[in-house]
Amino acid sequence: MNKTNHQRGLYLLFATEMWERFSYYGMRALFVLYLTKALLMNKEAASNLYGNYTGLVYLSPLIGGYLADRYLGNRKSIISGGVLMATGQFLLFLSASNLNNFQIANTLMLIGLGLLIIGNGFFKPNISTMVGELYEQNDKRKDSAYTIFYMGINLGAFFSPLVCGSFGETEDPSDFKWGFLAAFAGMVIGTLIFILFKDKYLISPEGKELGLSVSKTKAIAEEKPVSFTRPLMFLLLEAVLFVSLFYIFDGDIFGASIFSLCITVPAFVITDASLTKSEKRKIWAIYILAFFTIFFWSAFEQAGASLTYFTDEQTDRVIFGKEIKTSFFQSLNAIFIVMMAPLFSSMWYFFERKEIHISSTKKLATGILLLTLGFYILSLGVKDLSPSEKVSMFWITGLYYILTLGELCLSPIGLSLVNKLSPIRFASLMMGVWYLSSATANKFSGTLSTLYPEIDHKTGEIIKATEFLGYQINSLHDFFMIFVYFAGFAAILLFLTSSKLDKLMND
Repeated sequence: MNKTNHQRGLYLLFATEMWERFSYYGMRALFVLYLTKALLMNKEAASNLYGNYTGLVYLSPLIGGYLADRYLGNRKSIISGGVLMATGQFLLFLSASNLNNFQIANTLMLIGLGLLIIGNGFFKPNISTMVGELYEQNDKRKDSAYTIFYMGINLGAFFSPLVCGSFGETEDPSDFKWGFLAAFAGMVIGTLIFILFKDKYLISPEGKELGLSVSKTKAIAEEKPVSFTRPLMFLLLEAVLFVSLFYIFDGDIFGASIFSLCITVPAFVITDASLTKSEKRKIWAIYILAFFTIFFWSAFEQAGASLTYFTDEQTDRVIFGKEIKTSFFQSLNAIFIVMMAPLFSSMWYFFERKEIHISSTKKLATGILLLTLGFYILSLGVKDLSPSEKVSMFWITGLYYILTLGELCLSPIGLSLVNKLSPIRFASLMMGVWYLSSATANKFSGTLSTLYPEIDHKTGEIIKATEFLGYQINSLHDFFMIFVYFAGFAAILLFLTSSKLDKLMND
């Protein structure tokens, strides 16, 4: 095969992931609006539920990755995940169809979220892993392939808020059900595409079928008998950490679960006796970089919560006499990705061909620095804003554009990095560990979103004053500067340590 072309299986995974992301982001564009306008939750409760849901969405790939590596294989896991997520979206449709009975609507919504979380755990790490398996281990096309794959993600994320928002965001809260039904349809289409074409296109460079169940491979059969002593020790450690954090976080079961697993799971993997010194060094590099991405995603994921409140209440959305729906702004990041991803893909490949090597750590640090710049510019735009005023939509549009540039430097490169550095026998599990950092970030994102200042727009008075680690938040400017401070610190620190991390990865 021509080394400048990509494997055909990449475009099957592109299409499958595009429709799955259509489903996810279509629902996400409506989620906090549905909670506050249909189920009548306050912003703090809605932000906490948003953080719990998105945090668990990125936590569940740990289980899905492990089961795929040990028992199911990638293909069965992806199909199982697709079916579960489609069912979850349909339950959200039923929830919004029963707004006359709050208890039924709320119960259906929570069960639907649960199925989406579990389904994502089977789906997400396995489809990301299969992208890398289409290529040889040191194929220079990998960064480019993951960037193209990432464009598929965002093509779905672009259309979904427009489609789901058009159907679901109206003056009638019961119309949210049509937005959720559109998200259900997208998940069904993506799952069917994968089922119909997987056998034809998911082929390795050697011509072997990829993603088969473990029973058809020798990887697990050749391992030594499993000892249960070490897993039991880590289960005990997990239990102790969970109970401790449960009390520290005042009974927050989701926060205790996510943060305790963030410690025990990476520790469990790195202490595996089968790992060589070289493999351990590379895994440590993944852990360190995953830690830095927490700073990026906890700010970036404000898009689904505090930035949605800001767009809905403080942004002038009228253009040519017509008001743009709040949910439509969720498409901005995605359309910028679709526009810029081919450029970034070509740019990385061009640099590699010219032997101009920009390390993954510096790419990730650049991404975090760009995010810092975006929030700093927005903080200037709202610095002298009175509660009765609204800013031009160009401020939020500009923020999403800069965040997109940062995302393209960080997310697809991170996926490619995990695939290149992970031991093959831990490929899907390590992808799950990588997403564990996103779980932490999303949970933290929901917590930060609760700090969004509640202002009486008639009197201009602050309804609820908040603070973060002693930092007083009395305005939107103060709120957005939180992300400037901690993301900027992370970017500088990562730049300073990038050389040592590069050595660790290239051992």
